[in-house]
Amino acid sequence: METNRLAIEGGTPIRKNYLPYGKQDVDQSDMDAVVKVLKSEYLTTGPMIEVFENTIAAYVGSQFAVAFSSGTAALHAACYAAGIKEKDQVITTPMTFAATANAIKYQGGEVVFADIDSKTYNISPESIENVINDQTKAIITVDFTGQPVNYQAIRNIATRYQIPFISDAAHGLGAVYHGEKVGSLADMTMFSFHPVKHITTGEGGLITTNNKQYYQKLRTFRNHGIVREQEKISIKHQPWYYEMQSLGFNYRMTDIQAALGTNQAKKIDAFLNKRKAIAHQYTEAFQNFDLLTTPFQLDDIESSWHLYIVRLHLNRLTVGRTEIFQALQKENIGVNVHYIPVYYHPYYQKMGYKKGICPHAELLYEEMITLPLFPKMTNQDVNDVIEAVKKVLRHYEVKT
Repeated sequence: METNRLAIEGGTPIRKNYLPYGKQDVDQSDMDAVVKVLKSEYLTTGPMIEVFENTIAAYVGSQFAVAFSSGTAALHAACYAAGIKEKDQVITTPMTFAATANAIKYQGGEVVFADIDSKTYNISPESIENVINDQTKAIITVDFTGQPVNYQAIRNIATRYQIPFISDAAHGLGAVYHGEKVGSLADMTMFSFHPVKHITTGEGGLITTNNKQYYQKLRTFRNHGIVREQEKISIKHQPWYYEMQSLGFNYRMTDIQAALGTNQAKKIDAFLNKRKAIAHQYTEAFQNFDLLTTPFQLDDIESSWHLYIVRLHLNRLTVGRTEIFQALQKENIGVNVHYIPVYYHPYYQKMGYKKGICPHAELLYEEMITLPLFPKMTNQDVNDVIEAVKKVLRHYEVKT
């Protein structure tokens, strides 16, 4: 996409073409994998689903995996498998896409927001402790930007209260916590395969788990609640017979999607290495730049770098975040903001959630901007982002 928008001072934008904040990387081998399925007998509910599930399970080190039509569908299924029902309280973070909280509402649960850690931007175990009670029936964390949450501390809380621990790792494929890949550290872990994620199936999601009971519930839920196994149905020895034993949904992934995802999975580590290299370039370029803060990284934690978020030092700038955002867009840098705190949305406001309940998350929201980060970025792309950020912030710097 090209634009003739003028940059600050009426000058020439850093870039001629618009650089998006995220983008898929699909090559000929991916296309060939999809065409092979299109020429096969199965376009859906066929053999590629299990191949894809096994591929991701093996990569993250989980015993089971269940694929879904979207990450949101997968989260909904996880809430169902965890037994969330009407009026059950579930703790999660406001610093996420709305789907995380919405999945709780789909089951009739009540969303309880816990604040974030001001350094890592992940949900704070201390904040969880502040809001948990006997009505709490699950905890859903988010590996925000790809940095793993404090799995050990949150696992300890979940164990003490004897409730399920669900990880929304939509950002976290390939992330590592104390030597273990995200995907087997919670009771259920969700991965997303939207085009801007680490690998894509177009739309799609998946739950990994080591719990066979959860695994079976997830599989039934994605297929209308239908059961076909002879040992589980009431009428035996009728090969056509099946039973709908619970209210499920059509949340099935197609073999077309699974074929794309299976081939994409061959490139997970290559994609991750490119993301890490870009993140390193950003951090090196901005580490001594006094108008923003770069992401904080803990020891023994490896982020999968889904997003690279900088935090603006607005007290040193003559304008607010909106003006900075617009100026960077005029430089043809596709910055974004991740995320609007969930309870800011009108739907949640109408339910009585008030601003001020998670002050660290709210302050972060006012100060953050997401920079472009995806594997197909060239060195010139990265340098353009760096140059544009420095140009814009220096232009609006408070002069002393």
